[in-house]
Amino acid sequence: MNFVTPTPVQAAAIPPALLGKDVLATAQTGTGKTLSFLIPILETLAKPENIAQRIPTALILLPTRELAMQVETHFRNLNTNPANTVALVVGGMAEGPQLNLIRRGARVIVATPGRLEDYMTRKLVKLDHIKILVLDEVDRMLDMGFQPAIERIASSLPLSRQTLCYSATLDAQIREVARQYLSDPVRIEIGSSLKPSENVELQTFEVEQNQKHELLEHLLDTAPGSFLVFVRTKHGADRVASRLIRAGHSATQIHGDRSQAQRNQALKSFAEGRHRILVATDVAARGIDVPHVAHVVNYDIPKVAEDFVHRIGRTGRASAKGIASTFASTTERGDLRKIERSLAISMKRFRVSAPQNA
Repeated sequence: MNFVTPTPVQAAAIPPALLGKDVLATAQTGTGKTLSFLIPILETLAKPENIAQRIPTALILLPTRELAMQVETHFRNLNTNPANTVALVVGGMAEGPQLNLIRRGARVIVATPGRLEDYMTRKLVKLDHIKILVLDEVDRMLDMGFQPAIERIASSLPLSRQTLCYSATLDAQIREVARQYLSDPVRIEIGSSLKPSENVELQTFEVEQNQKHELLEHLLDTAPGSFLVFVRTKHGADRVASRLIRAGHSATQIHGDRSQAQRNQALKSFAEGRHRILVATDVAARGIDVPHVAHVVNYDIPKVAEDFVHRIGRTGRASAKGIASTFASTTERGDLRKIERSLAISMKRFRVSAPQNA
C-alpha cells in the first residue's frame, strides 16, 4: 500500500500492542491511528492458535457510522487472508447483510455501540471469545452518550482481553474509562492532544454574516483544490450547498437529517473528486477521513476549541499542507478570541470591508 515510514503514533503504539499490552493513546486526527490498531489485530488473527477460529476475535468500537465504514474499508485493504472476514455493525443500514456476516463467522466486528448493543440484547451476536477490544475516538463516544452502552458491551467480553484505547483528549472522564477497561496500559501522547496540526495554515476573515457567501465564492475562485465547508446547522448546510450549486459550483452536503445512503454518496463523491465542495455540520467533522482536502472553511465558528481542532484536522493530514479559513462576523469575535486563547494560537487576520454603494 506504499506505506514506508510509520507515523509517530504507529511507531509508538504498534510494538507494545504486538506484545499484547494495553495501550492508551492521545493523538490528533490524521496521525495514522487506524493502522496502529489494525496491524496488531491482523498479527493476532495470524497466530497459530487463532488462525482456524471462525468466531469474533477482535472488536472495534467507534462513535459514527462514517468512521466505522472507513475502518472496515481500511481493514479490507490491508488484509490478505480471505478467512479474515469483517462485519460492519452500524445503525441506518440493513440488518440482513450484517447478521449474515456474523453468522458466517466474521473474525472482526467494526461497530457503533448502539447497534451492537441491540444485537447483543437480541442474542444475535456473542462476544465471549474477543481477544482485542479497540475503543477509537473514545472522547467522542462519551460526548454522544455511549458510556452506558460501552460499559455493558465491555462487561460481556473476556477479562483476559487486550484493550487499545484512542482519544483526542485525556480529561477526567477518559481517565476513568482507562481505569475501568485497561490494565497497566502503555501511555502514548503524540503532540498536544488539543492543538492544530502544524501542517495547516490558519487564517481568519473578519466579515459580516451577509457577506460570508460572497467571500466563500471568492476563495473558491482563487484557491485550488477541494473545500470542506463547516456550518453550524443542518438548515445552514442545505442553504450554503444550494447557493453554491446555483452559482455553478460542484457541491454536496452532509448532516444529521440526510439518510445514511445520502451521506455515504456525498462522502464518496467528495473523496473521489466528483464534487469539489462538501458542506458539513459538526456531526461529520470527526467522521470524515478524506485524503487531500486542500482547504477547510469555518463558515460558522464552532462553539468550542475542541471542535475547531477536529474540523481543521480534516486538512494537512499525514505530511500534506492545508489551509483553514475561519469567517468571523462582529458578533463572533468573542468566540474566536476564546478559541485562540484555549489553543494558545494567533491566526493571521484579514478584514473584508463592506462594498461601497454606488
